[in-house]
Amino acid sequence: MRGVMRLGLTGGIGSGKTTVANLLSQHGAAIVDADAISRQATAAGGRAIEPIALAFGPEFITPDGALDRDRMRALAFSDPTARRRLEQIVHPLVGQETGRQAQAAIDAGHRCVVFDIPLLLESAHWRQRVDQVLVVDCPPGTQIERVQRRNGLGREEIERILASQASRITRLRAADHVVCNDGMTLSQLARLVQQLATRFGL
Repeated sequence: MRGVMRLGLTGGIGSGKTTVANLLSQHGAAIVDADAISRQATAAGGRAIEPIALAFGPEFITPDGALDRDRMRALAFSDPTARRRLEQIVHPLVGQETGRQAQAAIDAGHRCVVFDIPLLLESAHWRQRVDQVLVVDCPPGTQIERVQRRNGLGREEIERILASQASRITRLRAADHVVCNDGMTLSQLARLVQQLATRFGL
């Protein structure tokens, strides 16, 4: 039996990475979504809530018991160490759960496990855990337009987020496969992903 393909999927904010992940899942890939796991850990009752309250103070927890994302985002932009301290709490929890989900997918017979990791290239740990990297790419202008439509964020805030992520050239240099998701319809993107899926044993 052929081995399992561990595929790292990444791309900047607004690149369409989630859409590509959903398309791959339609071809039988198991998706391990690090962002979703992180949100779960910082939601009300999540495993990260108590250590966050201890590290940053109870004011960073909302009345319903979740991480106050707006307050934490503001702190992270003003204090570079805040983001690192938060990551030291959340990332180990995310790593444990991604490992559990990946093993469950393999045990269930999936031939390809897609690790949907926004900051894959910023983490040597993640790059070592995947066999190949698929980058979803588009120009920064397209990213900004999409995020403005989707999230209603201001251009300046989106540009700060882009600046905190790996550069476009860094992602492209690290890629084994690239999906250029710019100026395409969803059906065109689906056909492109279908062609790639066969390379991943799907």
